[in-house]
Amino acid sequence: MRPANILHLGVKEFRSLLRDPIMLVLIVYAFSVAIYTAATAMPESLHKAPIAIVDEDRSLLSQRIADAFYPPLFMPPVHISQAEMDARMDAGLDTFAIDIPPQFQKDVLAGRPPTVQLNVDATRVSQAFTGSSYIQTIVTGEVNAFVQGQRTASTPAVDLALRMRFNPTGDKSWFGSVMEIVNSVTMLSIVLTGAALIREREHGTVEHLLVMPVTPFEIMSSKVWAMGVVVLVAAAVSLRLVVQGLLAVPIEGSIALFLAGTALHLFATTSIGIFLATVARSMPQFGLLLLLVLLPLQILSGGVTPRESMPELVQFIMLAAPTTHFVKLSQAILYRGAGFLVVWPQFVALTAIGATLFALSLARFRKTLAAMA
Repeated sequence: MRPANILHLGVKEFRSLLRDPIMLVLIVYAFSVAIYTAATAMPESLHKAPIAIVDEDRSLLSQRIADAFYPPLFMPPVHISQAEMDARMDAGLDTFAIDIPPQFQKDVLAGRPPTVQLNVDATRVSQAFTGSSYIQTIVTGEVNAFVQGQRTASTPAVDLALRMRFNPTGDKSWFGSVMEIVNSVTMLSIVLTGAALIREREHGTVEHLLVMPVTPFEIMSSKVWAMGVVVLVAAAVSLRLVVQGLLAVPIEGSIALFLAGTALHLFATTSIGIFLATVARSMPQFGLLLLLVLLPLQILSGGVTPRESMPELVQFIMLAAPTTHFVKLSQAILYRGAGFLVVWPQFVALTAIGATLFALSLARFRKTLAAMA
């Protein structure tokens, strides 16, 4: 393996991309217009939202409130201590955390309205704001039913104090813009590497490479690093100009750490692009295969809806997908300001998945070149 060959072949990929106006337009659109559109058109929904309860009262009324949360709107509540509440929310385990204070039932019966604290992970925009109103209605209804023996419209006996975490203004664009960058990184890395290989096969330049003193590893590595650099630079520019600039979305964590995780993710997804290109015989076939692969990667990764709302089998299978770990580290770094000590498991997972996909794609690529020789 000669690094000079990988470098020169990668530069050739840059030149080929510059002569492809369709791909250039796609890159610009995906990291500008698509991000702005996704950030300003986020839907609201509530389905199996994860919720935790800190029950400091341990009374009949507090237990009744906890029992009122159940699927399909909420997951069964997890009873935790007050010390665990912030840590679990920082880790993204809970969308809602209710803190029921001591002497809660006693104060309600005495006519002294207590305050119940509701902590909300506001980065999960599809659930956070709709869920807050549901929770307030449920808590108020249970308290009224307990005090009066029936549900009637009256002045709330409990004041629900909201504390919005990670998105205090409730701006949906904070979530949509970052998640669209994640989706664009995945899509373009697969498209660019796959299209580069198919384009060479259609133009007959693969045969030229076969008679040159280069190995399949060098050919594949050049496409992986070249297209990875293009997507990485486009993501960094978009994050700075579109997300932070145009949309004014604050980034809490280290952009350098996020880009490092993005590079590992690109190592995996560019390998997927090579593999699909060796299976497809033409660009139309590649496009059809791309739909079958890309949609599950994006929809089931946790970037559209939380993974907790998915079937357990799907959650288990998607652990083998690089997008699952990339979405998790992206949200942790950019939303919650997590450092490497928090996201290192995702870095390890992306490294292992990327190495496996690269090895499988290289074996398939060698087999394809051997058939052409």
